[in-house]
Amino acid sequence: MKYPNAIEGLIEHLRKYPGIGKKTAERYALYTVNQLTKEEIDDIVEAYLKIKEDIFHCSVCGNITDIDPCPICTDDSRDQSQIIVVEEAKDIIAMEKANQYQGLYHVLNGVISPSEGIGPDDIHLKELLSRCKDGRVNELIIATDLDNEGETTARYISRLLSDTDLLVTRIAHGIPAGGNIEYADEITIMKAIEGRRKL
Repeated sequence: MKYPNAIEGLIEHLRKYPGIGKKTAERYALYTVNQLTKEEIDDIVEAYLKIKEDIFHCSVCGNITDIDPCPICTDDSRDQSQIIVVEEAKDIIAMEKANQYQGLYHVLNGVISPSEGIGPDDIHLKELLSRCKDGRVNELIIATDLDNEGETTARYISRLLSDTDLLVTRIAHGIPAGGNIEYADEITIMKAIEGRRKL
């Protein structure tokens, strides 16, 4: 017994999301068929289309935005001498919720991971190095996750900037080893920023 083609197709598309296996995708697809009205499905489709039409990456920092440059990059009240380097745009949201950091950001859009075939040229390192050369930045705070890939990326960035006057620091205590920034609460993030150390 097989689901109709339209349901099978929806299941396969839902499985493209991280953490969504076949059973969960089936449950979502059947919920869509049995519980959602045509209008609700139209609204979901409209939301997907708006994301693709209206959302893009900031040309300066790589954050997701609907204006370019993004509001953080164009905020003159922020400290232009500090940049926190994060893996993904969602990490900026977590940092901003803590309301403790008033500098700028840079999104790498990934980390170096040889096991997955991701090298330095596959993430936004060139853009970061370009920003570090403009003379306004004094400190680079590396806030990649504290797992093997995050540490590898942090050390690689530190080596790239070792012959410059730039202070390169790493977030410290507060975020456990193997932990992800997006799941940290405001106090944990505040402590991690306060406890940053030189690499």
